[in-house]
Amino acid sequence: MSEFKNTGNKDTRSGFGAGLQELGEKNKNVVALCADLIGSLKMNAFIEENPDRFFQAGIAEANMIGVAAGLTIGGKIPFAGTFANFATGRVYDQIRQSVAYSNKNVKICASHAGLTLGEDGATHQIMEDIGLMKMLPNMVVINPCDYNQTKAATIAVADYNGPVYLRFGRPSVPNFTSEDQIFEIGKAIKLIEGTDLTIIATGHLVWKSIEAASELKKKGISAEVINIHTIKPLDGDAILESVKKTGAVVTAEEHLMNGGLGDSVAQLLARKLPTPLEMVAVDDKFGESGTPAQLMEKYGIDTKDVIIAAENVIKRK
Repeated sequence: MSEFKNTGNKDTRSGFGAGLQELGEKNKNVVALCADLIGSLKMNAFIEENPDRFFQAGIAEANMIGVAAGLTIGGKIPFAGTFANFATGRVYDQIRQSVAYSNKNVKICASHAGLTLGEDGATHQIMEDIGLMKMLPNMVVINPCDYNQTKAATIAVADYNGPVYLRFGRPSVPNFTSEDQIFEIGKAIKLIEGTDLTIIATGHLVWKSIEAASELKKKGISAEVINIHTIKPLDGDAILESVKKTGAVVTAEEHLMNGGLGDSVAQLLARKLPTPLEMVAVDDKFGESGTPAQLMEKYGIDTKDVIIAAENVIKRK
């Protein structure tokens, strides 16, 4: 763990808010929309500094996506924010027709994703959103791991011309990536070199995978850890390069097993390099109320689950 320093736990939604505020100063074409969740999305600073570039849609998410698509026609770069559940499942038709099919330059900014929304329970904990979004042609899907990377990703997607789904969360998590990093869409980041297996992680499970690699090292197992912050386009070259060396793979994510990162990696390996694979993800279940830590433990997406998956996949080599 000495290679990675947690500079203090922060919520990734605040990274989005900080990135949006910086964009407000840098790029006058950036506008923001929200579905009555300004405080939850940390949009306050952007709105205070750019009141004429903010549009409150109210609890009308489908209309918000339509308005965002329309704003792109005039050259604006809309960042449309709400909870991940409402940003995807509630408005899938509008996203498909008005954004993805039309290839509009809309940034769908989805907070409170996954299980770690916690006490709000199953109705708000969407764990199928990555699958919904990655299946849409033209859609880029980004799931950063901490505050700093979420801020960098928010700034980076403004320069990308096309639809983007940007996913982040509510809980405070370790902030360990570089404050001055340059975010490259579609470019995996190798965090730890290893030889016995490859752990491919995204979002909140990146830090858990770093913890797992540290524990595995004590057992004499050398784990390579890769941060896949961009689910689509997937950095297949980086994955294959690592897997050719290690011969075993674990994927780790805060999402359903169906349709998530593990699904994408499995497809890649099946086509290019058949390899033993274990997936750390939620196995076909809805969530429930509880603290983030309780839910990650109960649903099998904690540090110990990455360790168990690593030990199991090595046995299959």
